[in-house]
Amino acid sequence: MSITCIVLTLLTVAPAAPDGKPFVTRDRVLLNLAGAEAVVAAAKAKAAAMGLRVNVAVVDDGGHLLAFARMDGARPASGQTALTKAVAAATFRQATGPAPATGEPDVVLSLGLATAAIAGGGKGTPLKGGVPIVIDGQVVGAVGVGGGTGEQDVEVAKAGIQALLDGIGSGKR
Repeated sequence: MSITCIVLTLLTVAPAAPDGKPFVTRDRVLLNLAGAEAVVAAAKAKAAAMGLRVNVAVVDDGGHLLAFARMDGARPASGQTALTKAVAAATFRQATGPAPATGEPDVVLSLGLATAAIAGGGKGTPLKGGVPIVIDGQVVGAVGVGGGTGEQDVEVAKAGIQALLDGIGSGKR
């Protein structure tokens, strides 16, 4: 049998998994750059309305950065925090948090959070402010916000997500 016949035979016979399920998923929703930029714009608008200066990171479902903004006057260190929150929310498929509220800076907690993030490869955080983006029951990405309190960061992130959902006419989470 010639190589051409073997190749043609392989191309015409579709492989099947032992359980009859397909080898690939074709019905996925993917977050693109335009959607990520819409989330960032709405999150920045919400933060400004609240009198906050924040960093906003939007990642895809695998935790890869799609869009980022640091508002004028936002703490530079919160940029990495925002990205870590977004990555954690996307890859763990759930909102980040909570961290214990003490009302005052907690040096031991701060060191513990940094160590936990390093140990997790920067993919985990107990801080609030990372929220997954869910469309048609699928996590398509996440938003991470850093610069306000945990509750403020969540509120800003959710405003960005809601603008995206409104923009696609879904309204579903």
